[in-house]
Amino acid sequence: MSTNVYFEQYGDPQVLKVGPEDLPEPAEGEVRVEFRAVGVNPMDWQLVAGQLSNVAPLELPEVPGSEAAGIVTAVGPAVGPASEGFTVGDEVIWNGFTGGYRLEAVVPAEQLTPLPAGVDFEQAACIPVAGGTAYSALKQLGVDEGDTVLIHAAAGGVGSAAVQIAQAFGARVIGTASEAHQDYLRELGAEAVPYGPGLADRVRAAAEEAGAVTAVLDAAGTEESVAATVELLPDRSRAVVTAPSKHSQDAGIAAVQQEEGRIMEVATLAAEGLITFTIAHRLPLVEAADALELSRSGHGHGKIVLLP
Repeated sequence: MSTNVYFEQYGDPQVLKVGPEDLPEPAEGEVRVEFRAVGVNPMDWQLVAGQLSNVAPLELPEVPGSEAAGIVTAVGPAVGPASEGFTVGDEVIWNGFTGGYRLEAVVPAEQLTPLPAGVDFEQAACIPVAGGTAYSALKQLGVDEGDTVLIHAAAGGVGSAAVQIAQAFGARVIGTASEAHQDYLRELGAEAVPYGPGLADRVRAAAEEAGAVTAVLDAAGTEESVAATVELLPDRSRAVVTAPSKHSQDAGIAAVQQEEGRIMEVATLAAEGLITFTIAHRLPLVEAADALELSRSGHGHGKIVLLP
């Protein structure tokens, strides 16, 4: 008997319920994984609130959660060294759309990525969404040595991952964030610029020594961030937004396209010590509602992790 956290109706995080569930044996092409850490993302509370029902209708009840890390405990008949390569005892990263708030899950083997040695479960559970999105955006921009990359909302999950990955690619990074997060960005190695009137001028001043901004990753998609991007980067082909909005669409800024193999690439960077996820809160799985409340309230920089 396992345990999951689910919702039967849309609403605030308190609609979540905790209950037992019987897991089936893995079928062909499936793997059972015992989760050791589960990542929490804004999409989770948005899903529970019904904010995504127009684009992603669900058949309730449903279990939220799209990223986790754990250990393989059983494999289906077609999964083994001759096929997908997963065996009992393997440490893995899981990424799906829903179904992560569980002690154990039976998932398609294709949703798993081997966990490199040296990366713990908590760090691994933060890789798919924030790390994978940041990596994809930077590859889409073609960021390389010699680039000066402006990252909006650089203290958030995607933004802070992008700061580190861009530096691993050899780029210089300027990050925008609130006044409260300026020191955090400097600790990550970015040149920090606060939000507010005159944002574009402050970015220009920060970029003066290395020249103009050559690429922009916008993890906010706000009117302010889009306006600054338009002013600073005439070549809109080197701008990408990870949180598309009416403002970014009107400005012709492309949305991020997820890169194949992104999770393994970020996991490798983590194993090499080139990216570390700040974990702001660790809560038991059964306190998932509190985790969503923290996420919804804008808890500050760092990830929230559930521990089954």
